[in-house]
Amino acid sequence: MKFGIRKPSMKKRVSARISPKRQIVHRAGIKMPRGKGWARNPKKYAYNKVYRRTSFDIFKLFKKLFK
Repeated sequence: MKFGIRKPSMKKRVSARISPKRQIVHRAGIKMPRGKGWARNPKKYAYNKVYRRTSFDIFKLFKKLFK
């Protein structure tokens, strides 16, 4: 599990936006409602919940500092 600052990756950021799987699901309208991730994959949901609370994004840190 990651603690502290997340290391930014442009490659992962771009690939997440243009992935074919995401485009197909988005256009087909078969998305899960927000907040229902536990129903689809409980293990991944629990991991992501802990990860988001124990690490932070450096860009959000800069945004708060220079607001």
